[in-house]
Amino acid sequence: MKPFLKFFYRLLLFLIIAFVIFFFWASSATLDEIEYAKIIEDDSIEVPVNDSVFSILTYNIGYLSGMTNNLPIAKPKELFDDNMAKVLSETKKVNPDIIAFQEIDYNASRSYHINQQEEIAKLGYGYRAQIINWDERYLPFPYWPIAMNFGKVVSGQSIISKYLLKEQQRIVLSRVADEPYYRDVFYLERLAQVVKVVLNGKEVILINTHLEAFDKGTREKQFEEVLKIFDTYKDTYPTILLGDFNSSATDETAIVQKVFAMNTIGNAAFDLLYLENTFNSKEPYERIDYIFYTKNSIEYISGKVLTEFGQASDHLPVLMEFRLK
Repeated sequence: MKPFLKFFYRLLLFLIIAFVIFFFWASSATLDEIEYAKIIEDDSIEVPVNDSVFSILTYNIGYLSGMTNNLPIAKPKELFDDNMAKVLSETKKVNPDIIAFQEIDYNASRSYHINQQEEIAKLGYGYRAQIINWDERYLPFPYWPIAMNFGKVVSGQSIISKYLLKEQQRIVLSRVADEPYYRDVFYLERLAQVVKVVLNGKEVILINTHLEAFDKGTREKQFEEVLKIFDTYKDTYPTILLGDFNSSATDETAIVQKVFAMNTIGNAAFDLLYLENTFNSKEPYERIDYIFYTKNSIEYISGKVLTEFGQASDHLPVLMEFRLK
């Protein structure tokens, strides 16, 4: 019996050590922190001539996993290829000047290592600003079965533009305070991406964000932080705040109601009486994606939720056309 117990304890010790090594390896970064925010310019793409009206789109692209997002089911490459083809086709039709993405993959096992930003930018977007919010060597989610784990993930938020982008900031928002350590090290950092776009010689501030989805208290803190960022620019620059706020328009206790009450801030494609929902894309039942703008410096022309993008993501994009005052 003693030899068996000795073998058992040695095996147990080996498994514990192996697990600890795997845990720290899996949660380690694949990039240097200096690479977490960068602007890419392609001089071969011509800047279009535009006299006055511009268009901007916000889209939680859900790494092109459609309605399978976060579900522990097989996601064949054909799914991602088809969804990319759909996004390229519809984007080409709409032809927005600027697109702000959330949940976009740059190099991830779950999406077959396709740089989704660069594929879409081939439509004619010479300027790309990207920030990383998830950089893991191996992400063990969904937890079971193991074959469905995401594996390596380098993902984040992007702004692609036909016009010059400059002076990008990557601002990390509050984390969930009581998250256990083993979850916190794999936490998808919630960020505010701040960048200037130059339109007809004028600098416009873009703030692209993706707020906490599951913890309401943390989401409220993050929202307040984003509003403070917005407030620092709104009186000096035309300012657009957009993204996935994970805050429902029809929930009277939702933090987004604070912006609805501000008569100096516009809300694109938004009418509570005829609400255009953005989630989920199969059967839209709530509005959580928004484009807010400063009314004193931006003239709203039109806007809509683009149902034509179908189920390429579990979200639908929001479009706004505008002029600078």
